[in-house]
This record gives sequence, C-alpha cells and structure tokens, in this order.
Amino acid sequence: MAACTRGSVEDMHDTARSVLLFIAAAVLEIGGAWLIWQGVREHRGFAWVGLGIVALAGYGFVATFQPDPNFGRILAAYGGVFVAGSLLWGVVADGFLPDRYDLIGAAVCLVGVGVIMFVPRPA
Repeated sequence: MAACTRGSVEDMHDTARSVLLFIAAAVLEIGGAWLIWQGVREHRGFAWVGLGIVALAGYGFVATFQPDPNFGRILAAYGGVFVAGSLLWGVVADGFLPDRYDLIGAAVCLVGVGVIMFVPRPA
C-alpha cells in the first residue's frame, strides 16, 4: 500500500470539504426555494417566505468557501448536486417518487460533478 503524502492528505481534505459545502449549499438553496413555495403556493404565510429568503442568501455565501477559486466551475458542478438534491428533497419533504429516468438523470449529473470537480488537473 502506498504511503499518503502531504499533498494527497490535503487533496482528501479539500475533497471532503467540497462535498460538505455542496451538501450545505443544496440544503440552503433547495430548502429556501421550498420554504418560499410553501409560503406562497401552500398559503403558509410570509414567515415561510422570509425564512426562504434568508436560506437563499446563506446559499449565496456557501459557494465562496469552496477550495477551488473558479466561480464558473463551482456553480457548474453545483448544478449537478442541485438536480440530485432536488429529487431527494422531493422524496423526503413531499413524498415524490422519482422514476428510473429521474434517477438515471441525477446519476449522470453527479458523474458530471465528479469530473468537473475532482479529476486531477495539471498544476
């Protein structure tokens, strides 16, 4: 078994951090949009809308903590997380049952996230 080098440990740390930040971003963005939807479409009131706006603002800040400095890359990769996360949110919060095409599409998106974010690039 190969020994871990300082660089590979830092890479693993950055990868774990990036994944956790993508999850946090998904919870804030999808949750914020869902709260606004509940406030408006389900007539739950302006408090729900206000909480949704706060969550969406939080989402805007989370991306800035990603280890990669490239805005376009981060947001492009996050798009795939958003697709999969939205389906999962629908299952948990609304009882939505995705069909096989939803699941295949989400898997393709997550593979794209992996390629965009985690394929080694020359320094």
